Amino acid sequence: MSVLRQHAEHQFAQELEELRKGDSGKLPPNWKLSPAAVVTYLMGGKLKNGFEVSPKYIGSRRLMEIAVATLTTDRALLLYGLPGTAKSWVAEHLAAAISGNSTLLIQGTAGTGEETIRYGWNYARLLAEGPSEKALVVTPMMTAMKEGKIARIEELTRITADVQDTLITILSEKLLPVPELNLEVQAVQGFNVIATANNRDKGVNELSGALKRRFNTVILPVPESMEEEMDIVQRRVASLSKVLELPAEAPSLKEIRRVVTIFRELRAGVTQDGKTKLKTPTSAMSTAEAISVVNSGLALAAYFGDGTLNAHDMAAGLVGAVVKDPVQDKVVWNEYLETVLKTREDWRDIYRACKDITL
Repeated sequence: MSVLRQHAEHQFAQELEELRKGDSGKLPPNWKLSPAAVVTYLMGGKLKNGFEVSPKYIGSRRLMEIAVATLTTDRALLLYGLPGTAKSWVAEHLAAAISGNSTLLIQGTAGTGEETIRYGWNYARLLAEGPSEKALVVTPMMTAMKEGKIARIEELTRITADVQDTLITILSEKLLPVPELNLEVQAVQGFNVIATANNRDKGVNELSGALKRRFNTVILPVPESMEEEMDIVQRRVASLSKVLELPAEAPSLKEIRRVVTIFRELRAGVTQDGKTKLKTPTSAMSTAEAISVVNSGLALAAYFGDGTLNAHDMAAGLVGAVVKDPVQDKVVWNEYLETVLKTREDWRDIYRACKDITL
């Protein structure tokens, strides 16, 4: 049975193996690849034997070099940026390339407690036998420390401040005390932490100054150019469509361009030609949302259309992506429809389709 989403180290196992074979760089302790090879894995490129490595991140190579270099030091890495800027994607691939294991993951939420980061207890065993190592519930963080691997923390700023500060001892002293057993877990070489965070979503908790000092922060920006963002959308849609086995034709560049244009204009608050200022919606209008719009359109085209993505298929996804607040965002979207889309001759089909759904 095929899984819906493979871990990066399994999905790109061949690429990682080819990189390992030709890797002549020096490996930091417990790393599977040299830092240079990790960057090649992220950015893509042709190897000496002619093997082509696909790009996982489309953007500044220097940012990836800084991120990888950080993980060779005693500082943890914080990937920071707006929602949908590939923070989680980059973190997963970094862990896969460095440790060969991207699954040591802690998902940050408002309900994440200290025991999720440090350790927990099997309470049935604890009551029956008292505190013992057998009663200890090991967390991904503890496993990463013991094995010298990368631990990932998603949405660090969703975790409450008092729980966030649990990380200070781990990151500064590289140890995890277990006072109930009078022992401590010391981190093995190769251990480090990659955290992701954004400042846009509701429920964000600021990091304390003490915790910020334990991280090197790399800000992942939104794609710089239209072509760059289109490339990201096209690649991710193709990958997801293959996994989902959607019986639809690959979307045309024309349709991808129209979706990306709408997202970039509403995100920037101005049309591409710079002539018309626009109100911005409450949603982030991220590249990840654009990928979702195209994928949902392909599903509609595949199962309820002729298999070819068109404006009618994309309309529902577009409206859903923009109108998160039924009052404020609806005003923004209607204004955009009337002042921008309606005036573009070759966009009348998408204007009518979106108008029908919005009304």
